Amino acid sequence: MRFVSLLAALALATTVHAQSYPSRPIKVIVPYAPGGLPDTIARLVGAKLSDSLGQQLVVENLPGVGGINGVNEVVKAQPDGYTLLVADVGQIAINPHLFSKLPYAPLKDLAPVSLIGTSPLYLVAHPSVPVNSLKDVVALAKAQPGKLNYGSSGIGSIHHLATESLKAGFGIDIVHVPYKGTGQSVPALLGGQVELLYSALPSIAGHLKEGKVKMLAVSTAKRSPQTPDVPTVAESGIPGYDFVAEIGMLAPAATPREVVSRLAGDMAKVVKQPDVIQRLTQLGIDAVGSTPEAYAQINKADYEKYAAIVKATGVKID
Repeated sequence: MRFVSLLAALALATTVHAQSYPSRPIKVIVPYAPGGLPDTIARLVGAKLSDSLGQQLVVENLPGVGGINGVNEVVKAQPDGYTLLVADVGQIAINPHLFSKLPYAPLKDLAPVSLIGTSPLYLVAHPSVPVNSLKDVVALAKAQPGKLNYGSSGIGSIHHLATESLKAGFGIDIVHVPYKGTGQSVPALLGGQVELLYSALPSIAGHLKEGKVKMLAVSTAKRSPQTPDVPTVAESGIPGYDFVAEIGMLAPAATPREVVSRLAGDMAKVVKQPDVIQRLTQLGIDAVGSTPEAYAQINKADYEKYAAIVKATGVKID
């Protein structure tokens, strides 16, 4: 009887907490430095969620070690809905397979709230490279193995893994030159230090118009609505090839379901606002605003997918 009463009391406390949530400002941790895409998105949707929830969402940047520091801060936080995480596929699905020791298990220690949006990657080339398509790159790389190089935003980044998978799929040899983020890799491409690069659209859009880079392919399974004339890698010869940057919101694992549902419901409304859609489109993001359940399924599928990719490519950090 006492056990049943205890369960009832806990259920009542959870319900009361959810009904009064939020009653104070909410901290949103971004495991990247200010100015990057996850940070920009966190601040954009955070401002809108502040209006919706009636409490301020304060973005805090905790960069370092592939985002591990920021994620670990959220994992260790009280699961009360007042510490949230805006992260991407790197922290959730890639890092667990790159690092032999992580202080957390993302699928176990984090509660998915909502997939905010997705972003395709674009393979671009420096104008000096005598190619106009991905098939041209493959032909050139096979004719001159090891001569071409490509930049990435770091070892184990989605840009790195996407290109290594491209190399494996076509059986070509292209040299990897890692940088610390797109803030370094894109200027390296523009300066001719690297010849190929995967990048999100906003980082290269202006340079495309000026003829400073050439667009060759998009990394997603289907052509992007934003660039319908750009062929996919799958169309060019690697069936099933699909790499997409995903950015979502998560909470500590034991956060009450009612709180997670409240956040997800408000997020779904926020990303459907015309001004938010317009801004996300400018950032190269396709707005989603998923349910927690749908985001959990995506994370699980990504986790398994990148386990196979990391194993196949042999990429490791420690």
